[in-house]
Amino acid sequence: MKIAIMGAMVEEITPLLEKFGHYETTQFADNKFYTLKYKNINLTIAYSKIGKVNAALTAGILINRFGAQKLLFSGVAGAVDEALHIGDLIAASSLAQHDLDITVFGHPYGFVPESKVFIKSDEKLLKIAHETADALGLTLKEGVIATGDQFICDGAKKEWIKETFNASAIEMEGAAVAFVCEALRVPFFILRSISDAADAQAGFDFNEFLQSSSKISADFIAAMLDRMV
Repeated sequence: MKIAIMGAMVEEITPLLEKFGHYETTQFADNKFYTLKYKNINLTIAYSKIGKVNAALTAGILINRFGAQKLLFSGVAGAVDEALHIGDLIAASSLAQHDLDITVFGHPYGFVPESKVFIKSDEKLLKIAHETADALGLTLKEGVIATGDQFICDGAKKEWIKETFNASAIEMEGAAVAFVCEALRVPFFILRSISDAADAQAGFDFNEFLQSSSKISADFIAAMLDRMV
């Protein structure tokens, strides 16, 4: 089985590289890809750099060049749901692009012709995630994650995204990965640990909690991988 684990920033994958220890590094498309054998899995780990374009490019490379048969994403996000707090884990039930807007032509936000607003996560991987959470005694929440090429630190914008997409969290890569994986028929799972509340304090909180929240997410993904083995 070939599995890829992806993050957006180096901080999001560093805990995984430290856990697995020995890996080979491949330079390709102005990026680095880390490959290793873990039990019976051929594993590739990569960070895309921030944003939807970089995320889509990296997801495509992980699938087409490294042969990923399943793709897991580990990282941080801003909370939209007030029940989510810093360090909480949320799995995407589905994902949408909150900054995609051709509503002038009568379409809903997040929609383009021959596509759809929401991409659903793989149900089998979601099931494994909930089993992992139960085994670890952790709370794993599930909800819509909204993606856009914007770092949201504005209460009004946050509320608009929440109301428009019924979103629980917001970030900058997940929906792009989801669209690539669905198009290429690769099961995917997007996990985020909350780093901020997407409000006026978000920039400060993000800098303070990026590493700790990244580790929470990465540790969970590693435990989930053990269960998949």
